[in-house]
Amino acid sequence: MSKFATIDIVIFVIYFFIVAGYGYYIYRKKKKAVSDTHDFFLAEGSLTWWAIGASLIASNISAEQFIGMSGNGYSIGIAVAAYEWIAAIALIIVAVWFIPVYLKNKIFTMPQFLKTRYNETVALIMAIFWLFLYVFVNLTSILFLGSLAINNLMGGSPVTFEIIMIALSVFAVIITLGGMKVIGFTDVIQVGVLIIGGLATTYIALIVVSKAFGFGENAIEGFNQLVKNAPDHFHMIFAKPVPGTPQHQVDNYLTIPGLLSYVAGIWIINLNYWGCNQYITQRALGADLQTARKGILFAGFLKLLMPIIVMLPGIAAYVLHQKGMLQAEMAIGSKHGEVMSDNAYSAILGYLPNGLIGLSLAALTAAIVASLAGKANSISTIFTLDVYKKYIKKDADEKGMVWVGRITIIAALIIAIAFTWNDTLGIGGQGGFTYIQKYTGFISPGVFAMFILGMFWKRTTGAAAVVGVITGFLMSVLFNIFAPRWFGPETILYTAYKNADGNYEIPFHICMGLAFGFTMLVMILVSLGGPKINPKAFALDKTMFKVSPGVLAMIVVTLMIISMLYVRFW
Repeated sequence: MSKFATIDIVIFVIYFFIVAGYGYYIYRKKKKAVSDTHDFFLAEGSLTWWAIGASLIASNISAEQFIGMSGNGYSIGIAVAAYEWIAAIALIIVAVWFIPVYLKNKIFTMPQFLKTRYNETVALIMAIFWLFLYVFVNLTSILFLGSLAINNLMGGSPVTFEIIMIALSVFAVIITLGGMKVIGFTDVIQVGVLIIGGLATTYIALIVVSKAFGFGENAIEGFNQLVKNAPDHFHMIFAKPVPGTPQHQVDNYLTIPGLLSYVAGIWIINLNYWGCNQYITQRALGADLQTARKGILFAGFLKLLMPIIVMLPGIAAYVLHQKGMLQAEMAIGSKHGEVMSDNAYSAILGYLPNGLIGLSLAALTAAIVASLAGKANSISTIFTLDVYKKYIKKDADEKGMVWVGRITIIAALIIAIAFTWNDTLGIGGQGGFTYIQKYTGFISPGVFAMFILGMFWKRTTGAAAVVGVITGFLMSVLFNIFAPRWFGPETILYTAYKNADGNYEIPFHICMGLAFGFTMLVMILVSLGGPKINPKAFALDKTMFKVSPGVLAMIVVTLMIISMLYVRFW
């Protein structure tokens, strides 16, 4: 049964027209975007630091966080906040050390970086890798999780699910076809709606918990009851499983393997995502260094808020479910009435009063559409500039490339819809957030090794990069799929644990760390066979990495907040 009232529909429609209307206004005001590829793909020179920061967050926070991370909040707890809080530190690293290298060398796409630093073979291989990853992992998961949540609010009809999926795609196309400038400035509205609606949902969730335990409408008491009734959900670091450890704790460790997460895996995920990812870095590549740095650090500060918005509702759903509430809501879409953790956020939305449901739906839709638009634009950028222009039509003019970019956006979303239609890829089976992190992790180690060595070790060669990307992928496949079967569950390199299906599995963060380590070793050994300074090495100087007092202050404040959070929830 639908939980929407007329006021909810009115609020949502107003949100839609505000975003679409403002996007059209920006598009008409900046007509240059019709024919200029740099403006269409990068919004060159026109995004302010706050627009860059807001666009980064709006594009990053999507259904995978609202639905997937909330689902992890239900099943795992606050430990999943590590993705957000470590991301804030990763953004500091990107702002101080990565962005100066990109801007000094006029890098506009990640394949261009690989071509400039290595060779065209590496660039083409990775362009194809990224296109497949963005379409078949990111777009599909965003569509599936977003449609699932909205559909649950509307009663859970399969037909409605498909209509919602198409509607989200069309909305994203409307935003995306205006180029990065339209995306960037509409994202300011989107992130505002996202934060306001998200905080409202969290507040109501805490009120519901407080009332369920007899304390009236008291959000602080609601939070205290979460801590009291789900103490295992408020620890950042999980203990290593031992014989007799309950299966759900083993499953949690497989997802976030305690301190070992912080040795390599979670850093590779975040530094690769925020520093070597077209979808993200594209927002800053058209700005000057000061503007780009401030925008990235502003995004890092906003990341500190995200667990409150996307994780606490999941923990609230867990506590309410344990108290005998949300039984039907948590089982929507399941085959045998079992709990589906990805239903947690939409289950909580059902408690919102009329009007706030519409606002929260707008927040969720803002997150989904902004991410779809950003991802589609990045797919378009990579295909048009790094494949079409270089290998299909080398004499393509500016206007022609913009139209190819627009056609690519539509094609990518159509493909994503086709593979999401009946959950062909099995996204719902393993939790959306984990699905994205795990399968992105198959290429992250090799990609990050190529970038980090390419930026900061002048001896790294093109041959090493080719070998590295292949090694990284093969090592990821080896440790994620075959190692426990071939070498046993316990070796000097890893310990594998039985998952819920009874199969031995290595925590995927550890798999990423091992794959990254072997890739770095192989790339270094291959590079030692080349010249001491590769002719294609980037010129670096210390002045590139100096920061202004204002930027330094932002860094210090962010690090202090993160330190306090870890002291409180260790």
